[in-house]
Amino acid sequence: MNIFLTGCTGLVGGELLVRLSKREDVKKIYCLIRAQSHQDAVARLHKVFDVHEDHYDAKKIIPVVGNLFDDHLTEQLVENKHLHDIHTVIHSAANTSFSRVNDTLVEKANVGGLEKVLLWAKTLPTLQTFLYIGTATICGKDIRDRIVQEVESPNTKVNHVVKYTYTKMRGEMLIHKHLPDEKVFIARPSIIMGDSRAIMPRSPVILWAMATINHLRLMPVNEFSKLDIVPMDYTAKAIIGLLFAKRKYHTYHISAGKASTTANQLAKTLSDYFDDLPPFKFVEKSMLKHIKLWTKNKLHEGDELYQYQDYLDYWEEVFEGKSNLRILFTGLDPYLEFMELGQVFDNSRLLEDLPEIGNSEPAHEYIAKSMHYVEKLDILEGAIDP
Repeated sequence: MNIFLTGCTGLVGGELLVRLSKREDVKKIYCLIRAQSHQDAVARLHKVFDVHEDHYDAKKIIPVVGNLFDDHLTEQLVENKHLHDIHTVIHSAANTSFSRVNDTLVEKANVGGLEKVLLWAKTLPTLQTFLYIGTATICGKDIRDRIVQEVESPNTKVNHVVKYTYTKMRGEMLIHKHLPDEKVFIARPSIIMGDSRAIMPRSPVILWAMATINHLRLMPVNEFSKLDIVPMDYTAKAIIGLLFAKRKYHTYHISAGKASTTANQLAKTLSDYFDDLPPFKFVEKSMLKHIKLWTKNKLHEGDELYQYQDYLDYWEEVFEGKSNLRILFTGLDPYLEFMELGQVFDNSRLLEDLPEIGNSEPAHEYIAKSMHYVEKLDILEGAIDP
C-alpha cells in the first residue's frame, strides 16, 4: 500500500505516520509538508520521529513540499509522477485554533485546503480509501447531556462553539460531494488529551486547558458534566486498526463512550499530584461573567464572587495581576463551553468492527502518567493561541 498523508507534523498525523511507518504492508508514505525546501521538509520529519526516538526510514517516508493555502496545490499534486499510484489518502491536516482571530485561516485551511486535496485525489486511478480525520464535536452545541450517534452529523442547522468544528463539518460534506461512499472513511475522534503511555505527549493541545484549570482551582463549570476524552495512542491505534479492517460503515466515532470522565474525576487526579495548591472549587458557569468583570476592576462591592476572596487573592499572587487572568480566561472560554455540553459519543461501531480495541482507559486514570509534563506547561503562552 502507498499512502499520501497530510498533517504529518501535527498531533494525530504525527502519531499515524510513526505507526504506519512500522507496518510491513505499507510500502511508501508520501507526506505533504509546508517547508522552504526538501531539506527543510526532511528536518521536520526527523522531528516527528525524534519525539519518542522512533526510527525514521528515509526510503519509506518521502516528503512532498506543499501548502494547503497554495492556489496551485492541486495541479502540483497531479503533476507529481511519484503520486500516481497512491492507494490511500489520509487527510489529517487542519488548523485547530479556537481563537476567533484565526477564523479566516481556519476556514481556508480546513475547507479550502481539503478541497484542493480532494480534487487531486479523485483523479487517482488507484485510490481505494480517502481517510478524513474529523471530530465528533461537529454535532454542535445544541446537543447536551446525552449520547451522540454518528448518524446525527453532519447537520447544517446546528450551532457551533468555534469555527473549527463548523469547518470540520463542512469538510465531511465536501468529501461526500467529491467521492463515492465506498472510498470514504471518516474517523471522528472525540477530545484527544495526552497519552496513556508513560511518555511525553506528542502535543500539549488540550493538556494546556487542564493545566490551566489546575492552576486556577476555582472553576465556573459543571463538575459532573460528562467529558468524552481519549488518549492519543488509543486514537491512532483505533484509526489504523479500522483502516486495515473490513469496515461496515463509512463513519466512526473514536471516543471513550462508557469510559468517559468528568471534571470532578480529573480534579481528584490533579489534587493527588498537586497537593500544595488550594482545593478545587466548582461554581456555576454564570459566575464566569463575574470573574471577567473582576479582572477588569468592574465588579461591584458585595458581589457573590467575593465569597471566594481566598481564591481571588491567590490568583493575584500567582498570576501577578489581573491582566494575565484576562488572557487565561479568554483562552479558556471555548474549553469551558465544551465541558458544559455533557456530550458522550457512541463508539459501538468502533467496538463492532474492531472488537480487540476495547474501550479506552478513562482519562482521570491514564492522565496520572502525564502529571510531570502538565507541571511544565507554560499556561500563559498557551492561552495566546488556544
